[in-house]
Amino acid sequence: QVQLVESGGGLVQAGGSLRLSCVASERTISTFAMGWFRQAPGKEREFVAAIDWSGSRTTYAESVSGRFTISRDSDKNTVNLQMNSLKPEEAAVYYCNADGAYYGGSYCPTNDWGQGTQVTVSS
Repeated sequence: QVQLVESGGGLVQAGGSLRLSCVASERTISTFAMGWFRQAPGKEREFVAAIDWSGSRTTYAESVSGRFTISRDSDKNTVNLQMNSLKPEEAAVYYCNADGAYYGGSYCPTNDWGQGTQVTVSS
């Protein structure tokens, strides 16, 4: 099992940017596909972005495509999510996920979740 710790959340004005990080411990994630999800109060957790083990293939939810960028740093055992032009409706707890099934552009998460990081977007 992978221990994941997300960070980088906070309060930002609409149109602003944040960079989230997810650091893995206990084992390397260099061979894992990784994903980011978010969950707003009263809503189901939803997919945001995924990246394959090599970093060469990425997939985004349509709502964030062109504004968010997922990347990974194998040396630091980290996956990042750069979020630009944030909208108030994107306020949520953001979670990373490790070693999901990533085929055909779809990412199916495992039960390896971090504790999440809160993103608040003011209008």
